[in-house]
Amino acid sequence: MPNGAQALMQTLADAGVSVCFSNPGTSEMHFVAALDHEPRMRAVLTLFEGVATGAADGYARMADKPAATLLHLGCGLGNGLANLHNARKGRVPVVNIVGDHATHHVQYDAQLQSDIETVARNVSKWVRTSQSTAALCQDTVEAVAASMGPPGQVATLILPADVSWSEGGVPAPMPTLTVPPVADDAVVETIAKALQGGGKTALLLGARALREPALMAAARIAAQTGAKLYAEVFPTRIERGAGLPHVERIAYLAELASTQLAGLKHLVLVDAKSPVSFFAYPGKASDLVPEGCTVHHLATFEQDALGSLEKLVVQLGAQAATPELQAPLRPELPSGELSAEKVCQTIGALLPEHAIIVDEAQTSGVKLPSATRGAPRHDVITLTGGAIGQGLPNAVGAAIACPDRPVLALVGDGSAMYTVQALWTMAREQLNVTSVIFNNKSYAILNMELQRVGATGKGDKARSQLDIGNPGLDFVQLAQGMGVQAVRATTAEELIRALENALRTPGPHLIEAVVPNAYTGLKLKVLPHVLNALGSLPQPLAQAIKRKVAP
Repeated sequence: MPNGAQALMQTLADAGVSVCFSNPGTSEMHFVAALDHEPRMRAVLTLFEGVATGAADGYARMADKPAATLLHLGCGLGNGLANLHNARKGRVPVVNIVGDHATHHVQYDAQLQSDIETVARNVSKWVRTSQSTAALCQDTVEAVAASMGPPGQVATLILPADVSWSEGGVPAPMPTLTVPPVADDAVVETIAKALQGGGKTALLLGARALREPALMAAARIAAQTGAKLYAEVFPTRIERGAGLPHVERIAYLAELASTQLAGLKHLVLVDAKSPVSFFAYPGKASDLVPEGCTVHHLATFEQDALGSLEKLVVQLGAQAATPELQAPLRPELPSGELSAEKVCQTIGALLPEHAIIVDEAQTSGVKLPSATRGAPRHDVITLTGGAIGQGLPNAVGAAIACPDRPVLALVGDGSAMYTVQALWTMAREQLNVTSVIFNNKSYAILNMELQRVGATGKGDKARSQLDIGNPGLDFVQLAQGMGVQAVRATTAEELIRALENALRTPGPHLIEAVVPNAYTGLKLKVLPHVLNALGSLPQPLAQAIKRKVAP
């Protein structure tokens, strides 16, 4: 009879979990040994738990099924929390397996003993410590089912060492998964009347509503009713490009988002949360829904977004409506000294078909959506929970989920340093990932926030906390030291050559794009005043400013 770890491994594979991103320790050694007994399970070693959890997140976003993680005790779980937070906010399925001390050892409060369940509940809706080898596999299939939802979520299974090493494991079959319901008839009828009743209306799409079938249904609704299509600020995954409907993302800056939503009479949520400000600001509203606007829920997180949209299409008689699709459109290749905008233009000009973009470029990537909207079909993964350090690990997971698709990780220099160990895993696994690091030697977004929150400390000591240029970071050497081919680009011509080479050459590549900060000097000082004035400006002018700042 197999031991617990061997039965657990078979149960995971039988349930369709075929990849485990690991950073193991002593308590997980029997799980590690069990990997040799299950050929269906791919084991991917990471050098930091935040890489393991972020990779599992990126994998699930593209594979539409969970991967497993293997983490060492509560401290290892703590190291991976930021990217589990991002997965939770993105409603992404992750089966998080955390080793624990043997049950009889807990009483001794050894050096690494901690309350793992309390740590796990910060990011997991489903948490269980398996109490026996006989119950382990049933716990495992319940964890897998819980992760898949609906909605998707992080499920954390805590595995005591003796439960893992003891004999008596019995593989368990996967339970029948819950089929999400569609919107009720009355809800659909109410929303149809609202969309047909005149006034400015919009659909706010999130998660599953940003995949092609749902996008096409939403575009038919928009064509029939004149409703505007918006996407969440940071979508879990959005399909974009020529031949698909263009959906405008809600702006990160609350003042710009309020400008987008101004005048709305009805806002219909489809697998999305009602828009709120990312942070609180003195004297500014947190709720971004304009006064007088009615919010409707067509599909909650637990419901079938596509089925609900299709039901609304029928209710509106929009089956034959012609959706407005994005025409093929590429920016011209730039030249001269490099800037963040020129990097975005180059990516838009050279982006290959079916690419996956992992966007954690922060302020440097503000022009990316407009530069790539007419590029060949591609997917974009974004920073759903706002916890930086997601980009490089997500790219690892996406590349393993879709080995035949090129992956571009666009990452700010500060964000890259949170989980730079992901480069080593890219090299070890020979993944087709091109990482473009925007090196502006600054936490640029925080320089902007220092102005926006009205903080008075803007002297040398305060500014030094947002400056990462002293000493300067050399991403070429960092990447090469971990086995990744790397070059530095300071001009558009150098970037073009480097990106073309990376896209045609298998394996991981890194391009350090040396760019100036997008918001410095007078622009940084003036921006808060411009944002504060938007609400009092005529709408056409406010909308024009919004398109200029965040197209």
